[in-house]
Amino acid sequence: MLWIALVDRTGSGLWAAVSVLYFTYVTGLSVAQVGTLAAVSGAIGIAGAPLGGRIADRLPLTRVLISLQILRALASLALLTTDNYALLLAFSAAGSFGDRAANVLTKLYATRVSGPDRVRYQAVTRTVANAGWALGGLTAAAALTIGTTTAYQWLLTGDALSFVAAALLTARCAEPPSPARTIATSKDPAPTTRPATPWRDRGYLAYVATETVLFLDDAVFKVGLPLWIAHSDQAPHGLAPLLMVLNNLMVVALQVPLARFGTTTAAARSLLLPLSAAFALGGVAMALSATGGAFTATLFLTTSAVAFTVAEMLHATVSWELSVALAPGTAQGAYLGVHGLAQSAQRSIGPLAVTAAIATGPLGWTAFGATIAVTCMFQHHLVRDQLSRTVLSVPPVTVSEH
Repeated sequence: MLWIALVDRTGSGLWAAVSVLYFTYVTGLSVAQVGTLAAVSGAIGIAGAPLGGRIADRLPLTRVLISLQILRALASLALLTTDNYALLLAFSAAGSFGDRAANVLTKLYATRVSGPDRVRYQAVTRTVANAGWALGGLTAAAALTIGTTTAYQWLLTGDALSFVAAALLTARCAEPPSPARTIATSKDPAPTTRPATPWRDRGYLAYVATETVLFLDDAVFKVGLPLWIAHSDQAPHGLAPLLMVLNNLMVVALQVPLARFGTTTAAARSLLLPLSAAFALGGVAMALSATGGAFTATLFLTTSAVAFTVAEMLHATVSWELSVALAPGTAQGAYLGVHGLAQSAQRSIGPLAVTAAIATGPLGWTAFGATIAVTCMFQHHLVRDQLSRTVLSVPPVTVSEH
């Protein structure tokens, strides 16, 4: 599965770096059309997380994951066949759906096979995935020096082939044990109780809502920092890609060591306190970057990037552990699928939040960091109440052998 993560993210790095350029220069879409395509496909992709998780509770996980990888490959290759806007929109939406569902199922696989070591497994996976992103991005940057239509098409083809390779690698993986399914004979009584569902679990839904806010660090690096620097009179514009590299290097170097502080559910919950401080520091540093000259701006923007990267790594550890710990074993797929909605929703909310902070100025960034910090504190209280509840025993979903 680690090889799959490396191959998958290397391919995604190839495409993520040039997707906007491909739709602009190869298929001839306008800025408005590209924006609409990204928004609509992203919105449809949100459904992939809960649906993928629900299906994985009922069917063999590896088979579902292979199917999703093939869907992603076909969607990517289909983009090469047309410049019709409606078809490009449909193919992009299919790829986005497969991407969000595959992310949840990969996490579910890791949860089932790693057991009590799931936090360390997650940390190693993130390290490998970031290395893949970097490798794909560097390859795309090299290809962009050519700048021809053929170069863009080969990058998209490489993305599709990475999904084919991931599907082939997944086929070699054993099916992990699932507490959601047991084998029953015709003599066994039929279950009389419905499986647990996250849609009726108000506590878990509240937790997912707070997760949407905590995932906003993603929008800081993808939208917030580049735009803030681009509109700054003091900060060097070349600082933006350097801060992205800093973020990537920190995750590769520190994600595994930091995971040691969240190896239990109680420890992961405790990390919400330093996580709150990291978010607050990041927002304040962004605000202070507008108070001086080039040196001051560079210093505080670098401080902010470091703080938000630490927050990203801490939250990855906390989120992985708590999203599993709060889910009943008999419905892990469904619960993790709903949890996946938080990251999907952030992709739409995040750009709006950071652009609002930029428009408001230094005060906006202070409020941005403070809002996420307060949400961390609220989640700390919410999770305590959730974990202290008496967990009802729910029988597993029964799969007949006839």
